[in-house]
Amino acid sequence: MSKWLKEYQSKLVSPEKAVSVVKNGDWIGSSYAANVLPVLDKALAARAHELYDIKLIGGVSSRIYDWFKADPNGEHFTWNCSHFSAVDRYMAQTGSVYYMPLKYSEILRYIRENLTVDILMLQVAPMDMHGNFNLGPTISHYRASMDVAKIIIVEVNEDMPITHGGYGHYIHISEVDYIVEAGHCGMSQVASEEPVEVDKRIADFVIKEIRDGDCLQLGIGAMPSALGQLIAKSDLKDLGAHTEMLCDAFVDMVDAGVLTGRKKQLDPGRIVYTFGLGTQKLYDFIDNNPAVAGYTADYTNDRKIASLNDNVVSINNSLEIDLTGQVCSESVGPRMISGSGGQLDFVETAYHSKGGRSFICMASTFTDKQGQVHSRIKPLLAHGAVVTDTRPAVHYVVTEHGIVNLKGLFTWQRAEALIGIAHPDFREDLIKEAEKLKIWRNSNKR
Repeated sequence: MSKWLKEYQSKLVSPEKAVSVVKNGDWIGSSYAANVLPVLDKALAARAHELYDIKLIGGVSSRIYDWFKADPNGEHFTWNCSHFSAVDRYMAQTGSVYYMPLKYSEILRYIRENLTVDILMLQVAPMDMHGNFNLGPTISHYRASMDVAKIIIVEVNEDMPITHGGYGHYIHISEVDYIVEAGHCGMSQVASEEPVEVDKRIADFVIKEIRDGDCLQLGIGAMPSALGQLIAKSDLKDLGAHTEMLCDAFVDMVDAGVLTGRKKQLDPGRIVYTFGLGTQKLYDFIDNNPAVAGYTADYTNDRKIASLNDNVVSINNSLEIDLTGQVCSESVGPRMISGSGGQLDFVETAYHSKGGRSFICMASTFTDKQGQVHSRIKPLLAHGAVVTDTRPAVHYVVTEHGIVNLKGLFTWQRAEALIGIAHPDFREDLIKEAEKLKIWRNSNKR
């Protein structure tokens, strides 16, 4: 028996034993994206009514947690979330879910300098012969959490894919306090949102701006997925990828032969990412694939690093924009829908990359629960809306009605450009509001 295997056996405990170390008032680093903890989650839920003031930290939830089911009113557990998914929005209805504003590139520093992590729970792949546990598709911020955590518990998932680095993608057994075996518990399966016609029309505008050799970053949502599908069917050549989230669309582009990474200046030939979330197709693609490199978010999202690649193209969704170019991508009024994540990181990265471009994409309208249609291009952002991308940072804005470049435009020019890609039914009202705001020139054509 090897040294590492002996150490493994000495640290192997039941889930109940592992969570017995949790005490009232603890901060627990927990699930993020595909890194879920079905066994530890259930054991922690069993202790719900004997614990108080437990603060869990995570985000991009891909399943409803057992501890939440055991404590749906948040009397014992509080979810501290760095990025909302549909699951997080559902849990937030209880009032026991709180968001942390961030730039994703800075999250490791926040953890090291500002956060408390009493206990870190990690889902990992089985230990290798060198005593290392691989983190699979979720690297993100975990290295910083390992550095500051007082107690580290790993849950071993036999189905976890092995990701290559990069760095920050594994933890050594010498750092681990307790090991729990979960067996074959599968991976979180999250299908890409199905694009609708408006997504495809927006994607049609963007794909015309993509050139051979560009280095792609795709955000979360149906429109980036639609664009990925279009790119996979295109005759583009030698695209690269340096992204935050890895999704199924990248696999489609590789399979189609359009994404090779050969023209990248940084990590040539490799797809760089910090977390992956998708279907089994994605996890099979990641598994032991040397062409995929997982890094921590302070590498993938740092502008100074990412912009070393030429021709970075950043493509992200948004919820609304005002006539001066302020973009809100994370809330409807004060209600959190998503999060800032790395959108601003990559908007800035693309512009500072030689030949780079960033695209903020949105349908021109949305329909509320009462069936009323509203413009996403507004004179002013909705009351309580969060500014995700400041107006000087915004480059291209795209709707199904067109594409505009806001760089170098004065306020009246911005208003004219954005009204030009608004839904036609709202343009006259937007002109009237622009006049009231004194950002419309009488000489403008109507």
